[in-house]
Amino acid sequence: MKIGIVLPSVPGYSETFFTSKIRGLQANGFEVILFVNNFSKKTNLNCTIIPSPAFSKNKLGNSLLSLYILFKTLIFNFNQVQSLYKLDKKDNLSFSKCIKSIIINSHLLSQKLDWLHFGFGTMVIDRENVAEAIGAKMAVSFRGFDYYVYPIKNKDCYKCLFSKKVKYHVLSDGMKSGLINNSISPDSIVKITPAIDTKKFSSHSELKTKNNFITIARLNWIKGLDYTLEALSILHKRGVDFSYKIVGDGVEKERLKFLVHQLDLNKKVVFLGKLEHDEIKNEMEKATYYIQYSLQEGFCNAALEAQAMGLLCIVSDAEGLSENVINNETGFIVPKRKPELLASKILEAMSLEQNEKETIIKDAKTRIKTNFTIENQINQFVAFYKNN
Repeated sequence: MKIGIVLPSVPGYSETFFTSKIRGLQANGFEVILFVNNFSKKTNLNCTIIPSPAFSKNKLGNSLLSLYILFKTLIFNFNQVQSLYKLDKKDNLSFSKCIKSIIINSHLLSQKLDWLHFGFGTMVIDRENVAEAIGAKMAVSFRGFDYYVYPIKNKDCYKCLFSKKVKYHVLSDGMKSGLINNSISPDSIVKITPAIDTKKFSSHSELKTKNNFITIARLNWIKGLDYTLEALSILHKRGVDFSYKIVGDGVEKERLKFLVHQLDLNKKVVFLGKLEHDEIKNEMEKATYYIQYSLQEGFCNAALEAQAMGLLCIVSDAEGLSENVINNETGFIVPKRKPELLASKILEAMSLEQNEKETIIKDAKTRIKTNFTIENQINQFVAFYKNN
């Protein structure tokens, strides 16, 4: 079976879920072709990678390249072009948009696939008919931002998609319910949660007593780091001794560093930047508590890794996080945008008796090893493609 996966770029250092999926499918006899917008030849993925047409800022050059791609695609893939054009016209696209669709999807029209799987919902926009045009089944994954945030600024962006025959992959029951509310049949939706390498992310060390906090996240407003810092400022004012490490980089770095300064947390908070997985594991080994106080979260691999490493997890109630952690059993869930409540929950977690902490950590580890292994995830994806 040949699977085409459409992504913005070759999976980066933090996108281990795509890397493990591709390798797992290959190990099960699937051929995987990766379609990306941006392609760097530096990759350790052993699969065919096909970039989309590369256009520049030169208008004349783009016009000539577009004409070349159009005629080449017409000559070598006429049937697919004809099919895509008819399908797009049926969706009331103008002639110019139909031609543009042929050009930007030319690298897909030349392929013979069993499945064309768009790794993010946003990747399928203006490509809703490509799978049918090449005779492939279509799958779409929703991961969080693409479902909960993007449609707020782009109303009805999935209206065309929701009218097509699609098999949907989601990360949580909450996301599945959202699709059902959009009149998608439950039979067309499959929940496959993220997974982690439970052999790599494991810890047998004794329960730590220091108040060392850590968060792994992009430095983006959606991760709620400003609320986390405000909560820790409350602890600091109450005389609680702690350290807080933030792993990750992003556009909010300068603002967050200034906030740390304003909250008088310079001696308490450290920005570690981007780290490789081995380095992240080392930092988790030193930590006692993991905080993920996001405003929106598809699921969060880092929270899974933290639980597997024996950290007490305190997370927000944002979408998938409320399924990632079982409140008061494998961690703690706090309503988002409530720094006072977060501070109170942190103090509550810190005040637990040692045996109570050990029970929560043990239950969290057991749940992760039972339900969130890469092996389970790959088996689910194999079934996803084999079961029509």
